[in-house]
Amino acid sequence: MRTQSNPMLLADPDLLVKLMKRTGDGTKVSVRELADAAGCHPSKIGHLRSGERETATEAEAMAIARRLGVDLLVLWIPTGRTTPAPAPEFELAGASA
Repeated sequence: MRTQSNPMLLADPDLLVKLMKRTGDGTKVSVRELADAAGCHPSKIGHLRSGERETATEAEAMAIARRLGVDLLVLWIPTGRTTPAPAPEFELAGASA
């Protein structure tokens, strides 16, 4: 099995199931339709729905959220390193190094 770098973690499989029953535009989406939109195999969507699988690539997660009509972070939790804070613009006067 191939290792994913910084996969997205599904926040709640039950939420995925609910959102598939009524997407952002009020329609229903099937497992196969969602898999086609995400560019993955339908079994991956099935495993996400059942909780057997918890992660997807960032591209798949974005496509799933877009097809369901929700913001990415409604359904997915980013993993990996966070963005570091920006460096200070100036040093405090009198501060020792």
